[in-house]
Amino acid sequence: MSYKFEIENLNAWFGSKHVLRQINLKIREKAVTAIIGPSGCGKTTLIRCFNRMHEIVPRAKVSGKILFNGMNIYDENVDPVSLRRKIAMVFQKPNPFPMMSIHDNVAAGLKLSGIRDKEKLNSAVERSLKMAILWDEVKDDLNKSGASLSGGQQQRLCIARALAVEPEVMLMDEPCSALDPIATAKIETLIRILAKDYTVVIVTHNMQQAARVSDFTAFLYLGELVEYGHTRDIFENPKKELTEKYITGVFG
Repeated sequence: MSYKFEIENLNAWFGSKHVLRQINLKIREKAVTAIIGPSGCGKTTLIRCFNRMHEIVPRAKVSGKILFNGMNIYDENVDPVSLRRKIAMVFQKPNPFPMMSIHDNVAAGLKLSGIRDKEKLNSAVERSLKMAILWDEVKDDLNKSGASLSGGQQQRLCIARALAVEPEVMLMDEPCSALDPIATAKIETLIRILAKDYTVVIVTHNMQQAARVSDFTAFLYLGELVEYGHTRDIFENPKKELTEKYITGVFG
């Protein structure tokens, strides 16, 4: 059994506010793991720790370990920028670069890495857009602004942009919260396709979405990991009373 992340005694703070408390969790490789829990329980902070985006916030700090492919990402010799190329992130609100074309949005990370060969860039753009199930919709409009797309298309464009640099992990923070049901269904289909080749971690408030797309589910409450296991077990036979109350809507 292969784990992409092994989190050991992880704590996170914003200033004096203790946001995550003693999190111990193993994330399976090439599977979808959903992180669920009420607002303010630390879900987004947790996945932002996975690629060290948490530390970008002033006065934020962490303790403990996060092993990625067996390496502690918080070791002094780890370059956060290089790490984030391997651990991509898609945010709640689609954020294409508005002054860039669809093509240049997808190619942005590659250009930052120093790739200038047009043939390589064009090939990577086409491959990434196809993987994001967007190519057929935009292939004749690659020079149009990324901001001209619909919300769902913009989110898939952001996924294509993340895929272009060939990461190993896709972190998704509420990727469907701003989308309509049709666009949401396309993103959910894409998540399942991506899990064949990537490790996917998704934060979601939507219980049905977690049940539909994930293989494993972690339930957080007040910064603590309450329960973690196969998604079916979490939803159909939770071990903890608190998990059952949250799943059944007693609180949230």
